[in-house]
Amino acid sequence: MKSKKPALFPKHKKIMEILGENIKLARKRRGLTILQMAERANVNRNTITSIEKGSPNVSIGAYFNVLRTMNLQDDFLKLAEDDEFGRKLQDIKLLVGLKGTSKLKTK
Repeated sequence: MKSKKPALFPKHKKIMEILGENIKLARKRRGLTILQMAERANVNRNTITSIEKGSPNVSIGAYFNVLRTMNLQDDFLKLAEDDEFGRKLQDIKLLVGLKGTSKLKTK
C-alpha cells in the first residue's frame, strides 16, 4: 500500500523550510559537508539535502539524528513545550466546571 505524502498549507510549508534553513546554517557554521553530516547522522546524503530543504517526507528520527550530530538534540524538547492554546482550553473547562459546581452548592 502506498503511503500518502503529507499535505501542508503554504504557511506550514514555510515553517518547515525555515527549519531546514536553520539546520543548514548550523551545519555550515560547524564546517561540516553534507557527506560528513550524513555519515555522522547515519543517514543518506539525499536525506540531508531533503532535511535542509524542509521536506515533510523525512522521518522525525532523521531530523533528530541530524540535530543530535550537531549537539542540538535538546531543541527537540522545545517542541510543543509551551502549549498556550491547550492551557486556555483547559482553563475554560475548569471555569465551566467551577460555575457548574457553584450552582449545585447554592441550590
